[in-house]
Amino acid sequence: MARRSFQRAGESERRQDLINATLASVAEHGLEGATVRDIAARAGVTGGLIRHYFAGKDQMLQAAYREILSNMTRTAIAAAEDAQHHPRVRLHDFIVANVSPPVTDPAVLSMWAAFISRVRVDEELARIHRENYLTVIAVFEHLLAEFLAAEGRKLDAVGIRSLAIAINGLIDGLWLEGSMASDLFVDKPLSEIALDSVEAMLGGISLRRSFSQR
Repeated sequence: MARRSFQRAGESERRQDLINATLASVAEHGLEGATVRDIAARAGVTGGLIRHYFAGKDQMLQAAYREILSNMTRTAIAAAEDAQHHPRVRLHDFIVANVSPPVTDPAVLSMWAAFISRVRVDEELARIHRENYLTVIAVFEHLLAEFLAAEGRKLDAVGIRSLAIAINGLIDGLWLEGSMASDLFVDKPLSEIALDSVEAMLGGISLRRSFSQR
């Protein structure tokens, strides 16, 4: 493994470089094998400089896990963020983004799986996981509320939240399938399976009929 040059950069950029090095080390060696020495070598820094940004390995792993989750969430949200789009388009695009590359990715799944085994025993990892989960649920709630209102359908806040949780659970399962075995979904793309399933959960309301706005 080549030692990279850690050139002059801003504080946030240096910290991000260390997070990226942590992720690369975890991807190759797993959580236990991702040592501070290996991370430092990947980033081209000394262990002493790492301590300027992180108290220790646990804090670096926590930052890396937050990075994995937030990257996936940001990518999916970006697909649905144009306020000029019809609510149907935004909900459609958010669902599709969550079960399509780059969100579905074998390398990301491997790193996520390494971290998820620690979530139950690491309070900070559990907090990060919960925070991201609630963010995704909130996005689904917002998109569903707008979509149902545009369709003239009434559903109270409790009903919308329950629907958001159920749809997110479906999407999580399809994300796993798409990341582990994307070659199995040639005849019918995973995105189409996701849309079929969500439409059924919405009582048959179409997410794919022609849009008046894009």
